[in-house]
Amino acid sequence: MARASMLTSSIAKDSKASIGGRVMSNRLVWPLLSLGVLVGLWEIAALAADYAGRSRTLPGPGDVASTMLREYQSGALTTHVMATLGRVAISFPIAMLIGAAIGIFLGRVKTADRFFDSWLIFFLNLPALVIIILCYVWLGLTETAAILAVAINKIPNVAVMVREGARSLSRDLSEMASVYNFGFWKTLRHVTLPQLAPFLIAAARGGLAIVWKIVLVVELLGRSNGVGYQLNVGFQLFDVAMILAYAIAFIMVVQLIEIAILQPIEARVNRWRR
Repeated sequence: MARASMLTSSIAKDSKASIGGRVMSNRLVWPLLSLGVLVGLWEIAALAADYAGRSRTLPGPGDVASTMLREYQSGALTTHVMATLGRVAISFPIAMLIGAAIGIFLGRVKTADRFFDSWLIFFLNLPALVIIILCYVWLGLTETAAILAVAINKIPNVAVMVREGARSLSRDLSEMASVYNFGFWKTLRHVTLPQLAPFLIAAARGGLAIVWKIVLVVELLGRSNGVGYQLNVGFQLFDVAMILAYAIAFIMVVQLIEIAILQPIEARVNRWRR
């Protein structure tokens, strides 16, 4: 009987492993196939540009890869990508924390929401370029001004998204926390944040894409390093291969952050949901 049970358990595990392997394979096949088609179309377009005598305007994947390798071997690619990542790593958590706090406050206090709603609309529609220029004018071409400009641009987006989640919080759970005297911090940790998790993850995912784009503009206008600075150098030299090499390198880094950090966090915070 014990052997039969062990055999059944082994078969079940093998079946799960086989299913998991097939699912993982499917997840990898389609993205790789899609990227392969994209690279193929890019190569065709580059050949067409070369035939038309405009090869400098659209270098092929091979030329861009060679440029990326050259920049990596010289150490420039790593230096500038890390500089940009450093600014993202500082400004992004600041924007998330402040934006989430504002969103929760506005979502739970109706009077404050009515009063500050026009403020949110104003800052949401204020162009990022204006905020960046003002920060540089007021604080100088400093690292503090760069990080502050990025954070200010992202805070309203986070606040709006989290506010919608705070408006939909369960009253029953809040009343239960009050009856059992959870207190502010315990209620925040065990009642409020788990319900806001999908909204926070959505804000983080969208925010990461927005923040790194804003960081590039900040670096282009007022910093002496970073991917944005190198894009400006490539523009001045009319070096499209260099522009694409740095852009693709940083896209790869952002995708790695999404897969290695954000997706596991999302899976972890949503474990309590059935």
